[in-house]
Amino acid sequence: MLLTDLILIYLDNNSTTQIDPRVVSHLASLLGNRFANPASQHSLGRSARGVLENAREQLLVLCKAKTVGMQSDRAVFTSGGTESNNLALCGLIANRPGMLVVSSIEHPSVLAMAQKLQQKGREVRYLPCRADGQVDLEPLAHWIDQDQKIALVSLMLANNETGVVQPVDQLVRLCKPAGILVHTDAVQAVGKVPVDFQALEVDALTLTGHKIHGLVGVGGLLLKHSVPLEPIFFGGFQQQSLRPGTESPALASSLVFACELAIQQLPERYERMLACRDRIESELVRRIAGAIVVGRDSPRLPHTTSISFPGLDRQILQMALDKEGIACGTGSACASGSSQPSHVLQAMGLPKEVVQGAIRLSLSWENSLEEVDHACEQIIRVIERLSH
Repeated sequence: MLLTDLILIYLDNNSTTQIDPRVVSHLASLLGNRFANPASQHSLGRSARGVLENAREQLLVLCKAKTVGMQSDRAVFTSGGTESNNLALCGLIANRPGMLVVSSIEHPSVLAMAQKLQQKGREVRYLPCRADGQVDLEPLAHWIDQDQKIALVSLMLANNETGVVQPVDQLVRLCKPAGILVHTDAVQAVGKVPVDFQALEVDALTLTGHKIHGLVGVGGLLLKHSVPLEPIFFGGFQQQSLRPGTESPALASSLVFACELAIQQLPERYERMLACRDRIESELVRRIAGAIVVGRDSPRLPHTTSISFPGLDRQILQMALDKEGIACGTGSACASGSSQPSHVLQAMGLPKEVVQGAIRLSLSWENSLEEVDHACEQIIRVIERLSH
């Protein structure tokens, strides 16, 4: 059978989603405007600035940030989730004494930056993860009770491998009375579940376009009005000097347009993704002996399942499924190509054979129940072949 004869089913949306044709059309219409530099003072520059600032305002509104009054929240456009996470960790902690606390299941862009800050002399501590996939906040409560100086805590809103929603609300209740800043990586949550920046009460929030059927290369960092942030790039005054460099009105507007589509259509998308995810899990657990859904009893995003087939090798399984037209993942896309097992599943304390046999199936609203049924048949057939 030729590859072109296969029914290609894309179940790796947590690494990146396919661009919505409506976003492509929106971008094309913007690019036809022949934008000038938004920093230029002539009329073409002012026109570009108007598009850019309108996008900034819309992004804040869509994420339910504060947009009225002298204490309005802020939105910084970046190149994506990795840059936003790096900017948050470095920028929020730069002029604050105390330790950095991150969870052990964060995205590599958070963990690698924490390691870099540690190498530069900053004390870093890691919150453990329970077997159910949620981070354990008890050590943090203990450190706060001991009056240990903590500058910043970063905890993702939902995990990119298991889909397990994290206790950010509890974290804020612990941190705010102690004057500790809180950052959350909401890359996988925005557009999949309601995200309310004001209600979360975090100081900074990361999002990106390519997880919501937008473009790769543009993201954002939302900031509470009163929170100081030091830049990590230098050489310009753009975006209040927080992220210098010539801004792209087209990219910014396209990010906001993708967010708008995702948030407006969230109820329908949620139900569709949840139905597909539940169908996959029930079928595979029912028909494959020993199959385990990681974090099944915890609150989860509707589109993500980490499912393990103990006794199989995750990389061999992924390659075999790829040959059958099923695209899936084995962990964070930023760690792809690595033979290392998932740091998330290891942090949960799962048995080695469960970690080794786990793949990630991440859906989008574009997937159908028919696709899911076909994918299940292919997965079962491949696993039966590999098992023998």
